[in-house]
Amino acid sequence: MQVPRKLRQAAALAGAFLLAVVVATATVMRLTESDGGSGGWSPGGRIFVLLLLALFICAVAYRVIARLYARYVNTPLRMAEDLAAMTAHGGLRLPEPVGEEMRALAQAANQLLAARDALENDVAERVREARASLEQERSRLAALMTDLSQSVVVCNLDGRVLLYNQRAKQELSAGSDGGNVDLLGLGRSIYTVFDRALIEHALERLQPATSGQGEGEGKKVIGSAQFVTATRAGRLLRARMSPVLGGDGQAGALVGDLSVTGFVLVLEDVTTTNERHARRDALIQSLVEGGRGPLGSLRAAAEMLSDFPDVAPRQRDRFLGVIRDEASVLSAHFEKAAAAFSNDLRERWLLEEILGVELLAVAARRIGERRSGEVRPLVVKTENVDESLWLRVDSFGLLQALCYLSLRLQEEYQVRDVRLSLKRSGHLAQLDLYWVGTFMNNEVAMSWLQDPMSVGSESSPLSVVDVIERCNGEIWFQRERVSHRAFFRTMLPAAEAPKEVPRAIVSAAEGERPEFYDFDIFRWSTASHELDDRPLAELSYTVFDTETTGLQPSEGDEIIQIGATRIVNRRLLRHECFDQLVDPRRALSQKSIKVHGITRDLLAGQPVITDVLPTFHAFCADTVMVGHNAAFDMRFLQLKERKSGVRFDQPVLDTLLLSAVLQPNQRTHRLEAIAERLGVSVFGRHTALGDAIVTGEVFLKMLPLLAEMGITTLRQAREASERTYHARLKY
Repeated sequence: MQVPRKLRQAAALAGAFLLAVVVATATVMRLTESDGGSGGWSPGGRIFVLLLLALFICAVAYRVIARLYARYVNTPLRMAEDLAAMTAHGGLRLPEPVGEEMRALAQAANQLLAARDALENDVAERVREARASLEQERSRLAALMTDLSQSVVVCNLDGRVLLYNQRAKQELSAGSDGGNVDLLGLGRSIYTVFDRALIEHALERLQPATSGQGEGEGKKVIGSAQFVTATRAGRLLRARMSPVLGGDGQAGALVGDLSVTGFVLVLEDVTTTNERHARRDALIQSLVEGGRGPLGSLRAAAEMLSDFPDVAPRQRDRFLGVIRDEASVLSAHFEKAAAAFSNDLRERWLLEEILGVELLAVAARRIGERRSGEVRPLVVKTENVDESLWLRVDSFGLLQALCYLSLRLQEEYQVRDVRLSLKRSGHLAQLDLYWVGTFMNNEVAMSWLQDPMSVGSESSPLSVVDVIERCNGEIWFQRERVSHRAFFRTMLPAAEAPKEVPRAIVSAAEGERPEFYDFDIFRWSTASHELDDRPLAELSYTVFDTETTGLQPSEGDEIIQIGATRIVNRRLLRHECFDQLVDPRRALSQKSIKVHGITRDLLAGQPVITDVLPTFHAFCADTVMVGHNAAFDMRFLQLKERKSGVRFDQPVLDTLLLSAVLQPNQRTHRLEAIAERLGVSVFGRHTALGDAIVTGEVFLKMLPLLAEMGITTLRQAREASERTYHARLKY
């Protein structure tokens, strides 16, 4: 068998080393013996020289062994750690180390990784094809939920939110006690928004019933429950709760014979309606109280005149004066009430509030697009429009009426040019449709207003008068001979400008869809496990980071920025984040500014830490906190607990310590180095939110690696972290 060249070299090197040791020892012995004949070396001197020689030989041997250990022992260990990380995440390759043997091993491992990646890519392609239809349905659901005008929230039986739309996020988070923090989020408890007892009472009211379809017993169904509640912002909401029924094999609460796994809340803001009803009640009360006195006087005077017809003329005049005065008072009272509450009293149809200028713009465009058998369209212009005037109308019916009148003018009187104007007239709005130069008689105009409307191929059983009366308004035809103008004038109820205009729903950038739903949360059950014994993959996390004025929290350094994002069901929710600058009330060093780029000007006018921490504490509720070198950030938070009145007692995991658990032989555990080893793209470094997002991506990459080591629960992760050397660091 041929002996490898490296083995021959190692044997020769070992033999040469032993030979050098023997020769050096013999030489020393010979020299000491020759000197000892003349009395120059004592036995103690010989031992000292031999010890020095032994120490020198040990030092040389240690250097050689250390080099061999680093190349042939430590290098394979690091390669094994890197390989473990790379097997969990595709696309990564081992760097080629120094040494022919280790390089060959790395090349072989990279070939296996490439083969594994090719196989996984093939499987992934098949999975993508199989899930294309599902993704399309998910996109439709996301679009539907985003565009709904009603607020919708879906929860499991534990009250954990698994679906919501943007409207619900706006209504339930705006103006809360937590400032700008969003109280609604995936995996968060609905009980941070609504009272727990209220939800539990509504769940108890969900009773099974029998649908009367078909013969026999019928199909078992569960009805819905309704309740009214108020948000933290003071808005009044009407909520309808409907159950989510479980399928075969799904565990849930039993309502009758049916399994319920969660519930749907459809929310409607009834604040304005409630205020309108309150005004209507106030009107009725004012009419009763204000009319009781005048009616009593009228009745008494009328009875006197009726019972005593021969009363003296002077007394008769006095009684008639009482009747006249009290009738005037009563009439004035009714007119005042009608003027103040006419909009509330006359509303019979479901009307919408719309800005008048927007309604006229739509009307002008729609009329201009219509043609009445001719090539040339009708020219429509708007003039004298009050841009601040709001209307409460049936906008579709009103647009249909304007189109109908305009096109009849074009058909029967060849009118080529019409104008629309809108202005305020007392508590009403005056809408005019007018034209110049062509007159019609009143009989024709009245027939147009009272006949059923027909616009092209579209017809309606309603007349223009019906539509205007539905809008609680009046319409008539009028001519101005001096200006040669004729017009249809409509008087409509004006509405108050809304105090809170709904915020526009901002769509995410292309390729980024906000995570507003996660149906896997249906399988959660907080009652089944204690937090420490729950699997890491099932927990919700708040990944956070801070930027500070310096590195010494105990010596007066302060937080200047807090950034955080959330992980739910092993997904990083980039659209549910916390990002807040903080005024430290102290100077910033130039050294720290070079690191994070936050200047004093950026911090001017920002809230102080005692105002920010309660909001951040609410954002972190019911989650495990995750940070990189979290002991540093937690020390800053703990020093402010007494002043802020909140205590951060949530469990904490540290990606620095977890990296030391997973890869103890690596030279560094900096966030950039860990991200590079796990294939995570680093961006936004040294901003609190940017670091938090990178930390969250790193943590998600660590979860399968921890599972391979048998670390699957929160307790196991914390205990493993505490055994590392880095856990001894204190701040």
